[in-house]
Amino acid sequence: MTVPEMEVLGRRIRGRLIEMSHRARTPHLASTLSCVEILVAAYWEVLALDPRNASAPERDRFILSKGHAATALYVALAYRGFFPEALLDTFAEPGSRLAEQPSPGCVPGLELATGSLGHGLPVGVGMAFAGRLQGLAHRVFVLMSDGECNEGSAWEAALLAPAQRLDRVAAIIDYNKWQATGRSNEIMALHPLREKWEAFGWSSYEVDGHDLKALIDVMAHVPDGSGKPVAIVAHTVKGKGVSFMEDDNNWHYRAPDADQVRRAKAELGLL
Repeated sequence: MTVPEMEVLGRRIRGRLIEMSHRARTPHLASTLSCVEILVAAYWEVLALDPRNASAPERDRFILSKGHAATALYVALAYRGFFPEALLDTFAEPGSRLAEQPSPGCVPGLELATGSLGHGLPVGVGMAFAGRLQGLAHRVFVLMSDGECNEGSAWEAALLAPAQRLDRVAAIIDYNKWQATGRSNEIMALHPLREKWEAFGWSSYEVDGHDLKALIDVMAHVPDGSGKPVAIVAHTVKGKGVSFMEDDNNWHYRAPDADQVRRAKAELGLL
C-alpha cells in the first residue's frame, strides 16, 4: 500500500471512530484520533503477521497499552481482516465482544487486555524476553500514552529491557501533550521525554506521529543495530483530523452529536 493510500485509509478509520463514539455515546474519542497513523503504519506496513493465523508463534506482537483508545485498535484489526467489520457495529453494546476497554482474547489479534495504564510495557518486555528464551525472532511493539509515562511500572520495565539487551522490543509513545485533567508536562515533568528514554539505556527517536513515512522508517528498523530496545516518541495532536476537536481536551470526555459527526466526516472528505 502506498503512503497516499494509507492516508486515505487513515481518514476512513477516523470517520468510523467518530461514528462509533456517537452511536455508543462513549468518551476518549480524541485519544483514538491521535494514534491512527501509528496503527496504520504498524498494521499495513511494519508488523509481520497474518490475520488468517493470528496466534502464530512467530508473529510480531502489538500491544495497545493505552486501552482507552481501544476503538482505534478494533477498527484497525477489522479493516486489516482479523474479524468481520460488522462486529464494529456492536461496540459497547451489552454482551458485545468489543467493550470500551479491551478484554482478554475478545477478538483475534488483540494481544493483551489493557486499560489500567502502566501494564503494557512490562508485559511487552516479558514477551520479548520469553521470545528470546524460546528462540523466536518476533518483535514486540507497545503503544503507550504520554500520561502512562507517569507510572512507575513503565519505568521499571524501561530499566529491565536495556539491562537484558532486549533489542526486539519498541515503546511508541503517543505524545499528544494531554492527560485526562490537563497538559502532560504540567502534571508531571515529562520533558525532555526522548532524552529520558535515552538516559534509561534505550535507542531513542522523535518523529511526527502523523507522518506515515517517518513512522514506517523508524518502526521498520526495529531492532536498529544498537543492541538496545527502541523508544519512539511520536509527537501527535489529540483529536487529529477534525478541526474542532484538535488539541481540545474536552474531547477526552465528549461524544459527538449527529451534526458534529456530519461536520467531522465532511472535513475528512467522507461525505
